[in-house]
Amino acid sequence: MNRYTRAAAAALLMVGGLGSLGCVTTGKGGGSRYRNAVDPSWPDRYNHAAREAVMAPFAQQVANGHFEERTMWNWYFEPGSDRLHPAGMAKLDAISRRPNDNKLFLQYAGDLPLTPDNAATIIDQRHELTAKRAAIVRQYLATKPGTPEYDIAVHNGAMPSIYAPFSVNALRGQRAGYVGGIQGGTDAGVGASLGGGNTGNVGAAGGTGAGVSPTPTGAPGGAPSGAPTGTPSGSPSGTNP
Repeated sequence: MNRYTRAAAAALLMVGGLGSLGCVTTGKGGGSRYRNAVDPSWPDRYNHAAREAVMAPFAQQVANGHFEERTMWNWYFEPGSDRLHPAGMAKLDAISRRPNDNKLFLQYAGDLPLTPDNAATIIDQRHELTAKRAAIVRQYLATKPGTPEYDIAVHNGAMPSIYAPFSVNALRGQRAGYVGGIQGGTDAGVGASLGGGNTGNVGAAGGTGAGVSPTPTGAPGGAPSGAPTGTPSGSPSGTNP
């Protein structure tokens, strides 16, 4: 965009005369007045700032994902030892297939249990175990062809996790298909206008007024409070496993 701005300024110079406007690049004469009124770098500098503001949060997400994906967590080792668990071997096998990235992270050996016998030396023992685990990781990766010298950084970050009942309910609810509704104590008119007679629930398709199916029986925690009851029209009979 700069070249178009400069071309426009050059054309203006030719029309008005060099003596009346001055040079844009030196700031002499009318050129300084031109720069005070017009930004010759518009809109490039503003586009760059806007682009950086948009991309910065995504860059942090990328960094967080890289950190978690390249971490050897405590459960990749046998509890309280430097022996690799089969899951740890599989993880290192996957890492060795991407040799263009030599950055690794190792979780601090906090899984070494505290007992009355080792209370005085537990810190040193955990440091020693962490160093042994780093050495065994390097030793295992050295057996893979084409792997670089890895830079291993130790941290004590929290392991990523998800609340298990969320995924269990989603898996079991697949058989029921789409489940939705509007709840509340003042939407009786809404249900009636859609052909249903339920108070607090929008009627099912077809205007029968039947509510949507609840959480399947056996789901952890049971159905949420206030969940609509009944069975959708045409749904399979019986209870979901």
